[in-house]
Amino acid sequence: MKRTVNTILIFILSVGLFNATSNKIESKASKVAIISFESEVIDYGTIEQYSDGTRLFTFTNEGDAALLITNVRTSCGCTVPSYSKEPILPGKSGELKIKYDTKRLGAFTKTITVTSNAEGGNKILKIKGNIVASK
Repeated sequence: MKRTVNTILIFILSVGLFNATSNKIESKASKVAIISFESEVIDYGTIEQYSDGTRLFTFTNEGDAALLITNVRTSCGCTVPSYSKEPILPGKSGELKIKYDTKRLGAFTKTITVTSNAEGGNKILKIKGNIVASK
Protein backbone atom coordinates (compact mmCIF):
# COMPACT_ATOMS: atom_id res chain seq x y z
CA MET A 1 0.00 0.00 0.00
CA LYS A 2 2.78 2.40 1.00
CA ARG A 3 4.61 1.58 -2.22
CA THR A 4 1.50 2.35 -4.30
CA VAL A 5 1.07 5.73 -2.59
CA ASN A 6 4.73 6.59 -3.21
CA THR A 7 4.41 5.62 -6.88
CA ILE A 8 1.30 7.76 -7.31
CA LEU A 9 2.98 10.68 -5.54
CA ILE A 10 6.07 10.44 -7.76
CA PHE A 11 3.85 10.28 -10.85
CA ILE A 12 1.90 13.40 -9.83
CA LEU A 13 5.11 15.33 -9.12
CA SER A 14 6.62 14.24 -12.46
CA VAL A 15 3.55 15.40 -14.41
CA GLY A 16 3.56 18.73 -12.58
CA LEU A 17 7.26 19.25 -13.28
CA PHE A 18 6.82 18.33 -16.95
CA ASN A 19 3.94 20.81 -17.37
CA ALA A 20 5.91 23.61 -15.69
CA THR A 21 8.90 22.97 -17.95
CA SER A 22 6.80 22.78 -21.12
CA ASN A 23 5.07 26.08 -20.23
CA LYS A 24 8.48 27.78 -19.92
CA ILE A 25 9.54 26.39 -23.30
CA GLU A 26 6.30 27.57 -24.93
CA SER A 27 6.62 31.09 -23.53
CA LYS A 28 10.22 31.38 -24.81
CA ALA A 29 9.24 30.03 -28.23
CA SER A 30 6.30 32.41 -28.55
CA LYS A 31 8.54 35.51 -28.61
CA VAL A 32 9.14 36.67 -32.18
CA ALA A 33 10.58 39.63 -34.02
CA ILE A 34 8.26 41.36 -36.49
CA ILE A 35 9.80 43.69 -39.06
CA SER A 36 7.50 46.42 -40.34
CA PHE A 37 8.72 48.79 -43.05
CA GLU A 38 7.37 52.33 -43.34
CA SER A 39 7.25 51.67 -47.10
CA GLU A 40 8.26 48.60 -49.10
CA VAL A 41 8.75 50.57 -52.33
CA ILE A 42 10.86 53.66 -52.90
CA ASP A 43 10.11 55.58 -56.08
CA TYR A 44 13.01 57.81 -57.10
CA GLY A 45 10.79 59.43 -59.69
CA THR A 46 12.67 61.06 -62.57
CA ILE A 47 16.16 62.08 -61.54
CA GLU A 48 19.21 63.36 -63.37
CA GLN A 49 22.17 61.19 -64.22
CA TYR A 50 24.93 61.23 -61.56
CA SER A 51 22.57 62.61 -58.88
CA ASP A 52 22.54 61.18 -55.36
CA GLY A 53 21.15 57.63 -55.51
CA THR A 54 21.01 57.09 -51.74
CA ARG A 55 17.63 56.36 -50.14
CA LEU A 56 16.49 54.95 -46.78
CA PHE A 57 14.03 52.22 -45.92
CA THR A 58 12.90 52.80 -42.31
CA PHE A 59 11.59 49.87 -40.28
CA THR A 60 10.37 49.08 -36.77
CA ASN A 61 10.59 45.87 -34.76
CA GLU A 62 6.95 45.38 -33.74
CA GLY A 63 7.63 42.01 -32.12
CA ASP A 64 8.62 41.05 -28.59
CA ALA A 65 12.04 39.58 -29.43
CA ALA A 66 15.20 41.27 -30.73
CA LEU A 67 15.33 41.61 -34.53
CA LEU A 68 18.55 40.61 -36.26
CA ILE A 69 19.08 41.30 -39.96
CA THR A 70 21.47 38.62 -41.17
CA ASN A 71 21.75 39.46 -44.87
CA VAL A 72 20.59 41.95 -47.50
CA ARG A 73 20.87 40.97 -51.18
CA THR A 74 20.15 43.16 -54.18
CA SER A 75 19.11 42.10 -57.67
CA CYS A 76 22.23 43.64 -59.26
CA GLY A 77 25.62 45.13 -58.45
CA CYS A 78 24.30 48.61 -59.28
CA THR A 79 22.45 48.67 -55.94
CA VAL A 80 24.51 48.63 -52.74
CA PRO A 81 22.86 48.06 -49.32
CA SER A 82 24.13 49.22 -45.93
CA TYR A 83 22.55 48.26 -42.59
CA SER A 84 23.33 47.81 -38.91
CA LYS A 85 24.46 44.38 -37.80
CA GLU A 86 23.33 45.13 -34.21
CA PRO A 87 20.05 43.65 -32.92
CA ILE A 88 17.02 45.96 -33.04
CA LEU A 89 15.16 45.67 -29.74
CA PRO A 90 11.35 45.39 -29.59
CA GLY A 91 9.69 48.74 -30.29
CA LYS A 92 12.88 50.26 -31.74
CA SER A 93 13.50 51.40 -35.32
CA GLY A 94 16.31 50.99 -37.80
CA GLU A 95 17.31 52.00 -41.31
CA LEU A 96 18.41 50.16 -44.41
CA LYS A 97 20.40 52.47 -46.69
CA ILE A 98 20.33 51.74 -50.41
CA LYS A 99 22.65 53.41 -52.92
CA TYR A 100 21.69 53.06 -56.58
CA ASP A 101 24.30 53.84 -59.25
CA THR A 102 22.71 56.77 -61.12
CA LYS A 103 25.21 56.83 -64.00
CA ARG A 104 22.95 54.41 -65.90
CA LEU A 105 20.27 56.09 -68.07
CA GLY A 106 16.66 54.90 -68.34
CA ALA A 107 13.95 53.36 -66.24
CA PHE A 108 14.91 50.90 -63.52
CA THR A 109 13.25 48.54 -61.06
CA LYS A 110 15.41 46.62 -58.59
CA THR A 111 14.64 44.33 -55.67
CA ILE A 112 16.25 44.09 -52.26
CA THR A 113 15.84 40.88 -50.23
CA VAL A 114 16.12 41.30 -46.46
CA THR A 115 16.90 38.12 -44.50
CA SER A 116 16.31 38.26 -40.75
CA ASN A 117 14.93 36.31 -37.81
CA ALA A 118 11.57 38.09 -38.24
CA GLU A 119 8.32 36.21 -38.45
CA GLY A 120 7.31 35.49 -42.04
CA GLY A 121 10.79 34.95 -43.50
CA ASN A 122 12.47 37.11 -46.12
CA LYS A 123 11.10 40.56 -46.93
CA ILE A 124 11.26 41.82 -50.53
CA LEU A 125 11.64 45.57 -51.03
CA LYS A 126 11.71 47.47 -54.32
CA ILE A 127 13.26 50.63 -55.74
CA LYS A 128 12.24 52.15 -59.05
CA GLY A 129 12.68 55.30 -61.05
CA ASN A 130 13.89 56.86 -64.26
CA ILE A 131 17.27 58.44 -64.89
CA VAL A 132 17.58 61.14 -67.55
CA ALA A 133 20.71 62.80 -68.96
CA SER A 134 22.01 65.88 -67.11
CA LYS A 135 21.33 69.15 -68.91
